Amino acid sequence: MKSHFYAMLSRMKNIYRWGLMRNTRRENLSEHSLEVAFVAHALAVIRNRRLGGNVDENRIAVAAMFHDTSEIITGDMPTPIKYYNADIKSVYKDIENVAQDRLLSLLPEDLRDEYAGLYSPDEEEKKIIKAADKISALIKCIEETSSGNREFEAAKESTLKAVKEMKLPEAEIFLDEFIGSFYLPIDEMK
Repeated sequence: MKSHFYAMLSRMKNIYRWGLMRNTRRENLSEHSLEVAFVAHALAVIRNRRLGGNVDENRIAVAAMFHDTSEIITGDMPTPIKYYNADIKSVYKDIENVAQDRLLSLLPEDLRDEYAGLYSPDEEEKKIIKAADKISALIKCIEETSSGNREFEAAKESTLKAVKEMKLPEAEIFLDEFIGSFYLPIDEMK
């Protein structure tokens, strides 16, 4: 059986984020997903090494890589629309699930369960991935505002607030120790 699954995943580079905002540099879904995976892995490592946790760092990183793959089919729904009200949020979640099922159907049957598990992280894994997703959005906002794009100022403040409201200690540690570097030019990172 021939499978189109990875060819579809390759389309992530064609899906651009932040469609309602003027961007100094466009960000595609592939870039975002890799950054979320990096941050999610870091959050999991912090939880395990510093906070006495016991989560699978690698599983979380891989699930984070797949967290937005449904957008290959749905496109990127801007956050203000996606979360406008409970009805839209619920319907969009249903649409995401249909899109994930469609992607899974492209895999050979003997591989589907492995990948289906990546779309179904447990509650602790979901929290870490969600925090990483928000931190990635914060990084984008920092990059844009640091480039003089005032369009992202309100998004930066609301995204930082959303991360803090999660009350996830590993996210707070990440913000304290790593986020400041995103304001620096490369020559100052020594």
